[in-house]
Amino acid sequence: MSPVQRIAHAQSTTAFHAVAPETARVLLESNFEMGLTREQARDRLSFFGPHMLPEEKIASRAVVFLRQFRSPLIFILGIAGAITLGLGEYTDSIVIWSAVLLNSFIGYSQEYRATRAMGELRKIVKMRATVIRDGQEQEIPQEELVPGDIVQLQSGNKVPADGRVITANGLTINEAVLTGEWLASQKTEDEFPPRTALADRENMAYTGSLVEEGAGTMIVTTTGHRTELGKVASLIGGIREEKTPYQRKLERFSWFVGGTVSVVALLIVVQGLLRGGTFVEMFTMAVAVAVSAIPEGLPIAVTVILAVGMQRILKKKGLVRRLSSAETLGSASVIATDKTLTLTEGRMEVEEIRALNGHSKESALLSAAFANEAYVENPDAMFEEWILRGRPTDKALLKAALEGGAVKHKLLESHRLLRKAPFDVKNKYIAAIHTAGDKTVLHVSGAPEILAMKSLLSPEEMRNIQGALEELAARGLRVVAVAQRTISPDQVNGSWETLVQELAFVGLIALKDPLRPGTKEAIEYSRQAGIRVIMITGDHLLTARAVAQELNLPAEESNALEGKVLEEWSDEELKARLHEIFVYARVEPAHKLRIVQAWQEMGEIVAMTGDGVNDAPALKKADIGIALGSGTDVSKE
Repeated sequence: MSPVQRIAHAQSTTAFHAVAPETARVLLESNFEMGLTREQARDRLSFFGPHMLPEEKIASRAVVFLRQFRSPLIFILGIAGAITLGLGEYTDSIVIWSAVLLNSFIGYSQEYRATRAMGELRKIVKMRATVIRDGQEQEIPQEELVPGDIVQLQSGNKVPADGRVITANGLTINEAVLTGEWLASQKTEDEFPPRTALADRENMAYTGSLVEEGAGTMIVTTTGHRTELGKVASLIGGIREEKTPYQRKLERFSWFVGGTVSVVALLIVVQGLLRGGTFVEMFTMAVAVAVSAIPEGLPIAVTVILAVGMQRILKKKGLVRRLSSAETLGSASVIATDKTLTLTEGRMEVEEIRALNGHSKESALLSAAFANEAYVENPDAMFEEWILRGRPTDKALLKAALEGGAVKHKLLESHRLLRKAPFDVKNKYIAAIHTAGDKTVLHVSGAPEILAMKSLLSPEEMRNIQGALEELAARGLRVVAVAQRTISPDQVNGSWETLVQELAFVGLIALKDPLRPGTKEAIEYSRQAGIRVIMITGDHLLTARAVAQELNLPAEESNALEGKVLEEWSDEELKARLHEIFVYARVEPAHKLRIVQAWQEMGEIVAMTGDGVNDAPALKKADIGIALGSGTDVSKE
């Protein structure tokens, strides 16, 4: 096999998250220091093609207009209009054709806003990438990336292709657009089991994700339609939109009317001929009866009713793209909803403060404020107008401290900062030394298990901390620990490894992604209306169950399912269990699509609501897709 064929074979047979960086380099025939040569890059670009998502073929204006005549009722009206014109009944013919053309133009104007989801997906990957070629760092268009390229990842940049992380220096990447995970993923060079879910592959970086912090390098593993984003694009392009309940009912009604009128017309002709009438006379009479029986005003009446429905929804700040969607919304029997940024706000908020070992909540908030890298951008403004900057966790802790009276920028006037250790992915804590009068205090916030090991705790205190941690984690909360230590002035400049020892464990602070206002009430209204609500999210199972419980959705172990389990089920098994499952967690775009399709095959009208690229295939497949105004352009399109 040629080099490019060997690489293509490796792509199809290797789970790159399950192999070491060196193994990935060998399989992709690259060099960490020198990168690819120009010749290698040229050959691979020729074989694999440009790093672009598949183009979507959009129907011409003429095709879209002619498509409006596929409705059986419009077809029947068209025939009736042609016959009346041939018989010289010009008034009837004008009325019928006016109804046909008006309805067709309305449908055309709605439908020709052809889907631009593929275009929006391509915008995500329209960027430049910093790569190493021939031992030199250079910037190239994203389209020219090929498997084996060594790419530099920097804070604030989007990931230009799918790749295996080689080095990670505090590298965190927000993958919510693809996975639905609301927290940024902390990247590592470690290996993971082959069957690890997409959202848990913390050694991989995916096209279109955003580098939030740190820096790193990756080796490109896949490009174009082979990337995870490319797979979503392929799913979208391969989905045939289903007819709405209104369209199906209208089609059945049209065939019924057409069949009945045809039979009646035939009976009139036969009976007239048997009584001695001429064929021309009987045929003219039959056509007149048939035309009078055709409800030419029905399409216009339905269009007007749906247009009024669109206007009423618009007053509720909902924009309807297609007329029939207004009717479909009222027919929905199942609502499948994403979690992050749909049911929840997609941000961190302190849910609970557990002061332990005799310490107070005020003491915990003080440490949370001082051992913190977030800050108030406009401290001179009113409290309600303060803008917080920093990592999501730090901002949430600082906000809780501010609301609890620990106003950091004012406290710094009396508690002078002497030294600070920023967050480090290896240490997993932030430390700061402050002095007030003759007292010097070390404040620390970070991972509970790390701070617990570095604290002076009795076995009973350790058990209490472990019990509290398990309880909070079971509720799907993210937990941060805070600790303190009084030190002498001559210890201030010591090593952090020495200083962050023998701590006084102050307590635990639990954070969560809060529900959107009105969400709980909306779900209750839906249930009262007989609509089944299910949650489909890329987030962790415990987090998903905690949110479901808060929304009063069934969320026991028997009612919740992870994507990896769903993959093992056949379609028949899924349909047999559909009515039991209310929460789907750690799911991927294809999983969401499969769940929606299963409900549709069970005869239900499914509404899907979401905001991310990962929701787009299911939004398109559902009988009605509902995208949030704050969501991605892909989901809206």
